[in-house]
Amino acid sequence: MTTPPSPLPGQSTVSAARAVQAATWSVFAVFFLNGFNFASWASRLPAVRDALGLSEGSMGLLLLFAAVGSLLALPLAGMVVQRIGASRAVLLFAAVNVAGLVVAVTGVSQGSVDVVRAGLFLFGIGTGVWDAAMNIEGAAVEQRLGKAIMPRFHAGFSFGTMAGAGVGALAALAGVPVQWHLAAALALSLLGVVWCVRSFLPAGDVQTDAPPSGAEDAAGEDPATAVHSSKGARSALAAWREPRTLLIGLVVLAAALTEGAANDWVGLAVVDGFGTSDAMGAVGLGIFLTAMTGMRLLGTGLLDRFGRVAVLRISAGLAFVGLLVFTLVPTLWVALVGVVLWGMGAALGFPVGMSAASDDPAHAAVRVSVVSTIGYSAFFVGPPLIGFLAEHIGGYRPALLVIAVPLVIGLLVVNAAKPLPTAAGGGGAAAH
Repeated sequence: MTTPPSPLPGQSTVSAARAVQAATWSVFAVFFLNGFNFASWASRLPAVRDALGLSEGSMGLLLLFAAVGSLLALPLAGMVVQRIGASRAVLLFAAVNVAGLVVAVTGVSQGSVDVVRAGLFLFGIGTGVWDAAMNIEGAAVEQRLGKAIMPRFHAGFSFGTMAGAGVGALAALAGVPVQWHLAAALALSLLGVVWCVRSFLPAGDVQTDAPPSGAEDAAGEDPATAVHSSKGARSALAAWREPRTLLIGLVVLAAALTEGAANDWVGLAVVDGFGTSDAMGAVGLGIFLTAMTGMRLLGTGLLDRFGRVAVLRISAGLAFVGLLVFTLVPTLWVALVGVVLWGMGAALGFPVGMSAASDDPAHAAVRVSVVSTIGYSAFFVGPPLIGFLAEHIGGYRPALLVIAVPLVIGLLVVNAAKPLPTAAGGGGAAAH
C-alpha cells in the first residue's frame, strides 16, 4: 500500500499529497519529452545516413559524438543538481539538448558531417545531465510516494519515443525534410519542459546531501552509509569507491547497451537486412519502443510481486531470446516478433538500476550520477563497435549479436540491485 506523503513544515497533508501528485505527472511528462526528442532524431537516421553518404562504420563513429558529450557531462550531473536543483537542471540542459539537435539537422541540410558532429556532441551533453536530473527528481518522488514508480516514469520516456518514432515514420513516408520535421518537434518539446518543471518538488524536499554520521568505508558491512558526509567533489568521488554502486552501474550498462543498440540500429537493420523502406525501418523501431513501454507499465506490479533481482533475470532472458530471433531468422515478420521480446527484455534494467542507486535518498544525486555515467558509457562503446562489425561481417543484424555478451555479464551481477537494509522498510520503492 502506498504511504501518504508526509507534509513539509507549514504544509498540510492534503497540500503535500497534491504537490507530490503534480510532481509525479510533471516528472512523467519530462521523461516523455526526453524520449520524444531522442526518437525524433533516431527515427530519421536512415535519411541522415543517406543525406551524408556515410558507410556503416562512419555512421557508428558519427553517433559516438553524442555519447562522448554525455560521458563528459554525466560525472558532474550530481553536483549540478545539488547546486541548482533538479528543475533548473532539467530546464537548462533540455535547452542544450534541443540546441544540439538544431545544430545537427542544420549540418544534415548543409551536407556537413563536422557540423553534425558538433551538434551531436552538444546534444549528448544536454541529454546526459537532463537524464540524470530527471531520474534524481523521479527518485525523490518515488521515495515520497513509498512505491516503486520509477518504471512508470521510464514508461513515460518510452511513450515519448513511441510518439517520436511514429511522427518520424509519418514524416519519412510523407517526404518531409529532416530539418523541418525536427524544428517543429523540438520547439514543442522545449515549451513542454518549461511548463512541466514548475511543478517539480520544492528543492528542500529533495535530499542530496549526506547528513553527518560515522560513515563506514564503502567496502564495509553497511553500504547505506558508505558515502562521506562532505559535499561536492569529495562526495562524488566517494560514490565511485562503493562496490554496490559500481555493480549497479554494470547492470545499467548491460541494460543500456541492450536498449541503445536497438534505438540506434533496429531501423537501419530492418531497412538493410530485409531490403525494405525507410518508413518500415521507423515502424520496426516503433515496435521495439512499444514493447518496452508495455513492459514498463507492468513493471511496478512485477517488482512488487517478484522483487528486483527476479525481474532483472527474467528481463535478461527475454532480451537474449529476442535478440537471437531478430538477428538469425530470415523472415521480416518473425524478426519483428523478436523485436517485441527484445523490447520487453530491455525495458526494466535502467529504471530498476536508478531505483537501486537511489535507495538512500541522502546520497541519491551522486550515486545516480555514477550509475548513469557507467550506463552511458554503453553509448560510447556501442555505436562504433556495432558499426565496425556491420561493415566487416556483412550487415547490421549479425553485428547486433555482440549484445549477447553484456546481457550475460549483467545477469551475473544482478544481486547488486537488492535493496539496502535501511531501505527495506521504507515502502514499496525500496523493497524490491
